[in-house]
Amino acid sequence: MSRNLSTLIGAGAILLWSFLALCTAASGNIPPFQLNAMAFTVGTLVGMAKWIKHPASIKKLRQPAKAWLLGVAGLFGYHLFYFTALRNAPTIDASLIGYLWPLLIVLFSSLLPGEHLKWQHIVGCVLGLGGAALIVTGGQGFSFKTEFAFGYFMAVLAALAWSSYSVLSRRFAHVPTDAVTGFCAATAILSLGGHLLWETTIWPENIWQWVAVIGLGLGPLGLAFYVWDHGVKHGDIQILGAASYSAPLLSTLILILFGFAQFTWAVGAACLLITLGAIVASKDMIFRSKKPPINAN
Repeated sequence: MSRNLSTLIGAGAILLWSFLALCTAASGNIPPFQLNAMAFTVGTLVGMAKWIKHPASIKKLRQPAKAWLLGVAGLFGYHLFYFTALRNAPTIDASLIGYLWPLLIVLFSSLLPGEHLKWQHIVGCVLGLGGAALIVTGGQGFSFKTEFAFGYFMAVLAALAWSSYSVLSRRFAHVPTDAVTGFCAATAILSLGGHLLWETTIWPENIWQWVAVIGLGLGPLGLAFYVWDHGVKHGDIQILGAASYSAPLLSTLILILFGFAQFTWAVGAACLLITLGAIVASKDMIFRSKKPPINAN
């Protein structure tokens, strides 16, 4: 499979993550860790579905301890830190800090063998970060306060957790994507533990909330992790990092479409910034020049 095709497959995760806010909003008042446990259980079933036709895939869960540590730390660690940040800092501030992970992916990826950091990757990420800031703040600005320092620190750890997981996954390119099934299962179990320790159980109140929870597990917290794993291992990780800033924009547009939000000038400006950033970062792939054939004569 070509590098470009793998990049496009990985970009499918970004599209799926754009439905995260919609599914979460439609799921009602389910506590974060309980919702995480329910959704990741469904996400585990997504991977297990392959076992029906290919039973041998179960054996692919037998991976080195380092691979398991990375996978579980990435999936569960990110959500643990992010939820903790939201509990200890304003949502806008925590979300903005959390969205540093695409930029960190681009920066960290330059340390990988065979990868080179180019100007367009940095410029693309900065433009994307600017667009994400407009989406998160609504163009109203933001202010950091010392009393929320712990929450800010947790948001930084969330960004570091996901960016590190994504970049280090390239080091485990030999680990098949089937192993993500096990990582999702472990994350579901750990999330259940967090729920039992810190939350009160609230079940969905109607069929549509159940549909939202199942949709969350099938897409944003399910299939998304499988295609992202393939993308960061075999695709252009720097393009994927820069393109990830389109997730908050697409998410907002979907919320507007379904009546959960309104279109504003900030959304329009973010559209321009994030689109421009993605084009700049993907310059080499989009405008790849074809060398003329060498004249044998």
